[in-house]
Order: sequence, then structure tokens, then C-alpha cells
Amino acid sequence: MELANTINLFNSVNLAAIEVGEHFYWEIGKYKIHGQVFLSSWFVIGVLLIASFVATRNVQRIPTGFQNFMEYVLDFLRGLAKEQIGEKEYRPWVPFIGTLFLFIFVSNWAGALIPWKLIEIPEGELSAPTVDINTTVAFALLTSLAYFYAGISKKGLGYFADYAQPSPIMVPFRAIEDFTRPLSLSFRLFGNILADELAVGVLVLLVPLIVPLPLMVLGLFTSAIQALIFATLAASYIGEAMETHGGEHHD
Repeated sequence: MELANTINLFNSVNLAAIEVGEHFYWEIGKYKIHGQVFLSSWFVIGVLLIASFVATRNVQRIPTGFQNFMEYVLDFLRGLAKEQIGEKEYRPWVPFIGTLFLFIFVSNWAGALIPWKLIEIPEGELSAPTVDINTTVAFALLTSLAYFYAGISKKGLGYFADYAQPSPIMVPFRAIEDFTRPLSLSFRLFGNILADELAVGVLVLLVPLIVPLPLMVLGLFTSAIQALIFATLAASYIGEAMETHGGEHHD
């Protein structure tokens, strides 16, 4: 009952209300589900699950083909987490950082490569889940919860004592930083991906084929960079939360 009341409380707070274009929703009881984000998110989740299944269905001691590619991706994600969090602490955070990167990366590329417009829905059209600010805000809030959990689980309530380092005058600045981090993370990803899709969409209408193609290639590059930036910053915040004075997490 308390959980239901808590969910109702969050549902009543309009955390993000920025919308571009037409949207359609499903009403389930008292709750409203964004149909476009729900469908495209589960498409991305399906792609990742199929890729994981194909890569692990017949694991070989000497990897080849798709297994080799997925192991390269895993090594890349391990390296990213290790560099930002530190060798001693990075392993438990690889699944979280890897999930953030892969979901954002596949979402961004799906928005750029798949002709969603061909799929008819009641209102609007399908697009990358990261075009909706609710998706990026959710990722940013998860990142905030993750680094709070990392800091408190390692230092206990002493984590908050670090707010007063090197001087108590830093306390309000550190508190403000905790609010600005999720805002920065969510709006950077949302703004860049939305701007890229809008620019390509307008150019396709004005000058089809010739001008949009180079812009689409540039969009794929920036989409990958945005996924990397989000995952790197998330790992950096987690590493910083667990860091003791003197930068021990990089030992």
C-alpha cells in the first residue's frame, strides 16, 4: 500500500513535460504509458537480447565471428569502467555502465538508421527512445542513485562529510552539484539527439538524398559519442563517490 502511494505521488509530479510533435499514449488504470517510447525501447531491448543470445549460444574457447565482436565490446566497456572507477572497484559496475552505453548507443543508431516513418501508429511516429526527455531523465536519475549508493555503501554517512572538504564553505556547492548533474546528463543527451533528428528530417524534406546523407553519417558519429559521454560521466561520478582523499580508486 505504501509502495502504491509512493508511485502515485511520483506519478502526480510532472518531472518532465517537454514534447515535440504528436504522441500517443496507452491508459492502464490510473497510469499513462508513452506508446512510442515503450515500443521503441522494447525494440532496442530485443536487439540487445538477441545479440547476447547469438554471441553466447555456442561459446568457443577461441572466439570467432560475432562472439569475437561481442567480447571486444565487453573489453571496451570493462576498460571504460576500469579507467573511471579504478581497478579495485570497477568490476561490480561493469553491468550498469555497459547497459547504459549499449542501450543509449543502440537507441541513437536505431533512430538514425531505421525508417520508423514506414511503421504506422495512431498518432505521431516512432523514433529513438532517447529523443524523449523522460528516457534521458530516467537514465540520469538512475546514475544519481548509483553514485549515491556507491558512496554510501563504501563510506557510510561519512560520504556526506566529504561535502565539507576541503572547506565547509563547499557544502552548498556540492549540494547544488548533485542537482545539476542529472540535469546536465539528461539535457545534453536529449538535446543532441533531438537536434540531430530534427536537422536530418528538415533537410530530407528540403533537399532529399544529396545533403542529408553526409549529415546522417555525422549524426551516427555524434550519436556514438553521446552514448560514450553519458557512460563515461556516469562511471566518473561513481568513481568520484567512492574515491578517498588522495585518489585511491585509481590505484
